[in-house]
Amino acid sequence: MTGVQTCALPIYDAPTRVFHWLFAGFFAAAFAIANLVDDESARFSLHMLAGLCMVFVLLLRIVWSLVGTRHARASDLVLNPARLFGYFRDMVSGRGKEWAGHNPASSWAAVTMASLALGLGITGTLMATGGESGSVKELHELLANGFLAVVLLHLGGVVVHALRHRDRLPSSMLTGRKQLRADGYAPIRPLPLAGLAFLALTVLFIGHLARTYDAQARTVDVFGITLQLGENEDSHASGDTEEDEHEDR
Repeated sequence: MTGVQTCALPIYDAPTRVFHWLFAGFFAAAFAIANLVDDESARFSLHMLAGLCMVFVLLLRIVWSLVGTRHARASDLVLNPARLFGYFRDMVSGRGKEWAGHNPASSWAAVTMASLALGLGITGTLMATGGESGSVKELHELLANGFLAVVLLHLGGVVVHALRHRDRLPSSMLTGRKQLRADGYAPIRPLPLAGLAFLALTVLFIGHLARTYDAQARTVDVFGITLQLGENEDSHASGDTEEDEHEDR
């Protein structure tokens, strides 16, 4: 962009940015707990609660992709495989074009992560409603590892893009602004109140989970559906008693 006048233009509205960080945070929490906490521990329930929150904010984001500002909409995604190939070719050759919203790589990353998150939500719900089987658990773990791989590739791509173009892309999801040609793009409305509403709905959902969570039974009610987040202490103690009685005989 040398020799071309650029300025920091508003591109990503507040709900898009709030979603980005909540989604990342809930996945990071769920993945860390799953790998650091024994699944027999009562604290393992936090893994499933974080997963529920991740899916909830994703559903809000899907709604926003239909009614949000220009670069928040699903129509902004560039999912043509030929354009993805051209994007990587231009990146290697140093002829990369300027993208206001999602470039082809970030478009595919967004769709892939959303699909994997929905898959995690479905398999997690199956396990929490009595439909657990070895194959469902293995698929859940495969989806989680695939999600992590896509996240790492996405972060790597952001770093490469920032080093090559020096357009402060990493900070765009904090400020909502990107360095673009001043005469090339029309700025969008930041919509801070909509961002606060997005955050408020998430907090209300977390509050709903907190109110309906039974720590002893390790269950939670999600809009009328009871999810079993692990073995409850009573059933475990009952099982131990039955085993002891059987041994005494």
